[in-house]
Amino acid sequence: MSDMSTGIGVSSARQGVVRLRTLIILRWLAILGQGAAIFAASQSLELAIPVGLCAAAVGALIVSNVLAIVFYPDNRWLAEREVLLTLLFDLSQLALLVYLTGGLNNPFALLILAPVTVSAMTLRTRSTMLVGGLAVILISALSVYHLPLRTVQGAILEMPPLFVAGFWVAIMIGIVFLAIYAGRVTSETYSMSQALMATQMALAREQKLTDLGGVVAAAAHELGTPLATIKLASAELQEELQDQPDLHEDTMLISEQADRCRDILHSMGRAGKEDLHLRSAPLITLIEEAAEPHKDRGKSLHFDAAGDTQDDARMPVILRKPEVIHGLRNLIQNAVDFAAQEVWLDASWAENHITIRVMDDGPGYPVDMLGRIGEPFVRRRKSLQDAIARPEYEGMGLGLFIAKTLLERSGAKVSFENGAAESGQQLERRGAIAEVTWPLSALVSTQDGPSDALGQNQPIQI
Repeated sequence: MSDMSTGIGVSSARQGVVRLRTLIILRWLAILGQGAAIFAASQSLELAIPVGLCAAAVGALIVSNVLAIVFYPDNRWLAEREVLLTLLFDLSQLALLVYLTGGLNNPFALLILAPVTVSAMTLRTRSTMLVGGLAVILISALSVYHLPLRTVQGAILEMPPLFVAGFWVAIMIGIVFLAIYAGRVTSETYSMSQALMATQMALAREQKLTDLGGVVAAAAHELGTPLATIKLASAELQEELQDQPDLHEDTMLISEQADRCRDILHSMGRAGKEDLHLRSAPLITLIEEAAEPHKDRGKSLHFDAAGDTQDDARMPVILRKPEVIHGLRNLIQNAVDFAAQEVWLDASWAENHITIRVMDDGPGYPVDMLGRIGEPFVRRRKSLQDAIARPEYEGMGLGLFIAKTLLERSGAKVSFENGAAESGQQLERRGAIAEVTWPLSALVSTQDGPSDALGQNQPIQI
């Protein structure tokens, strides 16, 4: 499969993915929470905390927020470096508050996890490791160095050393686990969104090509009649102007140019207006259309279509959906890429379903990848043999994902396997097998056919 993921992969920097407004709102919430906690601790719980220093720490966060609002627009998207510096500042400010209020004896020390989680969701692994490393250092230091948490009577509130050690271990595990978990989920979400974008672009391109074919066909049909009239009129004029050589040559030139226009339009499209009959086609015709770009690539393509029983002898006429054609084309491309010499395209149908199998005589799918084929950006390290045979190939990723997504969008179930599709088939059919199955209702039009073969021309959307 041609690798369409170049420049889109998840390894690229996810810059510009956090709005400044989002961070500002989150910081205001943190400021309100910190202020409420300080007020409750000093007034309701009667704890002897350094309110002035705590207010200064919260004030630093307020000042940074105000400066961000004044100097930058709310709709600004922050680059990775800016997000990293913001999170490092927030982490340090929070650690300072925890230092002033008892260290790990303060249950709010757990909030140290927040900047690490945000970093894992928005920044690269290297940046997240920097934020996580700083969090580990600060938490470890706070477990030893901190101002004791006292009551107004002077009693020190602290947990037993075993509890403090357990809390430290829990936060360490939380930092590592949440960073990995959030980073993994966000990475897959990002990969999926990029792959879906590419899928939509591929489908839009296929639809544009289909629409363009309809426009060309409409032009060929609309201009066919006036060109025929010009041809007929010029022929009559040629007979009448036999005795006037100059005018006779002009009429011959008109006739020749009319023939030339007819040939050009004939080469561009033959169908006429929006040919409603072209909305559907026999099953084998649709498969051949999908395989057309790959017929001259040095591999033999074999087509076979048959009903499952004698009662299903009549080949179904199915809708020509762009997503079906493009999805099958990607599967066929993958088979041709890996086939040694032969590719088989088998179609079968029964009363309630239609099945298409794309098989080749190549090495098959890697066994360890079978369960993940169809996911975006699934890659494996190339062996030396693969590198020699296909130096331009980087992995089964976006192409198969697009094929699977488009086909499933049309109502199909797609599966991948190795080996012979059925017992009794030729032994050489032991390469990769992609099987696509639709309910008959998903592809076959509910109408017997259009009452009028030609629809109205549609305006071109600019």
